[in-house]
Amino acid sequence: MLTIYTYMSETNQTRGDIYIGLDIGGTKCGVVVGDISFSIKRKVSFETRTERGYHAILSEFQEHIKSLLIEYPGHNLKRIGISCGGPLDSKKGIIYSPPNLPGWDNVPITRIFSDEFGVETALQNDANACALAEWLMGAGKGTTNMVFLTFGTGMGGGLILNGKLYSGTNDLGGEVGHIRLAKTGPVGYGKAGSFEGFCSGGGIAQLAKSIVSEKLKNNQRVGFCPSREMISEIDTKMVTVAALASDPVAKEIIRISAEYLGQGLAILIDVLNPECIVIGSIYARNEMLFKPIVERVLQKEAIPASLEVCRIKPAELGDSIGDYAALCVAIYEDKF
Repeated sequence: MLTIYTYMSETNQTRGDIYIGLDIGGTKCGVVVGDISFSIKRKVSFETRTERGYHAILSEFQEHIKSLLIEYPGHNLKRIGISCGGPLDSKKGIIYSPPNLPGWDNVPITRIFSDEFGVETALQNDANACALAEWLMGAGKGTTNMVFLTFGTGMGGGLILNGKLYSGTNDLGGEVGHIRLAKTGPVGYGKAGSFEGFCSGGGIAQLAKSIVSEKLKNNQRVGFCPSREMISEIDTKMVTVAALASDPVAKEIIRISAEYLGQGLAILIDVLNPECIVIGSIYARNEMLFKPIVERVLQKEAIPASLEVCRIKPAELGDSIGDYAALCVAIYEDKF
C-alpha cells in the first residue's frame, strides 16, 4: 500500500537545495523531501514486504525518489540520508543483516544510491538518526551533550557528545540496552536482567506475564488479567492503561520498570554527564507513571552535581520522528 503526504502547498514555487531521507523499517518504509530548515515538503510511505528481497525494495525507493524529484524541477538535490536498524557500518555505508530485514546481507546501500543519483549518501542506525532529530529540532535542541533512548519495542540509544553524534568505533556506541542491571529478570538484548529487559515494550510484557502468573497461581486477583488463559495476551499497553486506572498489580509492574529505568539513567548521568536525556515511545506516552519513581531513584543513585545539570525529558517528535530522523541524517553534515 502506497501513501503520499503533502506537507506544503505550491511545492514548486521556492527553488533551492533539497534533501531526501529514507526510513527503512521491517514493516514500513518512507521517503521524505525536505530543506535545510528541517521542513518536510513531501512524504511517500509504502509497505516493506521483506519477502520481496532488498533489490526490489531499493528499486521501489529509487522510483519514488525519481518521481519526487520531478515534482521539484529546478531544485538541487544535496544529499540523501538513510535511517535503518542495525547492525550496519555508517562509515562504509553497508547494512549487515538486521533482524527485521531478512536477506539484507552486506548491502552497500550508500554506494547504490550515490551511483544512481550522483549525490553523497549518508547512513545511520535508527537510534542515532532519532537522536539527531531530537537534538536538532526536538526535546534536546540547544544542548551540547544529550542522550536519546528509544524505550520502544527495545531499548536503543543515541549519543550527542560535545556537539557531535558519537557512534563509536564500529557503530555500537549507545547500545545501552545491553547493560546488565540485575542478575535475573526479563530478557532483552539476549541478556536476562538487562536495561532493555526491564525498560522496553517486550521486557515489560515479559515482566508482567511473570508477575501475573505468580499472583494467579496464588489465587490473588489481577484486575486487568483475571484468568490464566489471558496471560499470553498481556502487552505493555494493557499494563500502562491498567496502571493509569490505578490497578495495583499494574502499578507494581510499572514501579519495577521505572526503578530500573532510574538505575540505568543514573549510570548514564554518572558516566556521560549529559545536559539532557530524551526518552521516547513508552516513557513519552506515560511520563506521569514513570517520572516520580525515576526521580526518586536518581536522587539516591546519581552524582548530585551531575544530576543537577541534567534534565530528563520526553521525546517531542512523536510519530513523526522516523521521518525527521531520516531527513536529519541527510542534513547533518551541512549543519555541522
